[in-house]
Amino acid sequence: MFAASSAHRISLRRAPSLLATLRNWVAISRQRRDLACLDEAALRDIGLSPRDAAAEAARPFWDAPQTWHR
Repeated sequence: MFAASSAHRISLRRAPSLLATLRNWVAISRQRRDLACLDEAALRDIGLSPRDAAAEAARPFWDAPQTWHR
């Protein structure tokens, strides 16, 4: 019985907190909004086309690749 409750606590520690999730969503939203405001020269500097930037900026805040999550 102890092993099961101990394993359960370990899995809870690995899950991101609600606050961390909300902070990530706010950061993603802000980054996508900023990306949408870049001009063609700035986009060229970071290796994106205006079309790629528009597609990324249009994604919802909760739609982020797993590699972005902490």
